[in-house]
Amino acid sequence: MSLQDPTSDCLTRIRNGLMREKKIVNAPFSNFKHELVSLLVKEGYLNACEKISVDGKDALSISLKYINEAPAIREIKRISKPSLRRYSASSDLPEVKNGLGMFVLSTNKGLMSDKDARSQNIGGEVLCSVS
Repeated sequence: MSLQDPTSDCLTRIRNGLMREKKIVNAPFSNFKHELVSLLVKEGYLNACEKISVDGKDALSISLKYINEAPAIREIKRISKPSLRRYSASSDLPEVKNGLGMFVLSTNKGLMSDKDARSQNIGGEVLCSVS
């Protein structure tokens, strides 16, 4: 199976898992997706992630987070797509939901949240928004 946009696939698996109230979802493993999900864990939107082996292939096991039986992530949306890349300077980044959400940026120093990018004055590709 060929995926045109593996990052969107990973975000969609998380979104669908939250809608179906799953505890854990699996996605094909890549270092980039592992770093993306680890950032969401660090920011408190997900519980945990780990690399597992399913049928001899590496996969990413993502533990979803719920607060009072409601998903911790209300909305997760892809911003920059393979067909249309979105870049932003640190000064041009708006706040997501008045500071209650975050953008995930791909910078020359790795993936980071918009708050970290603003504090380090680094811009980059805006991958997705989470709230």
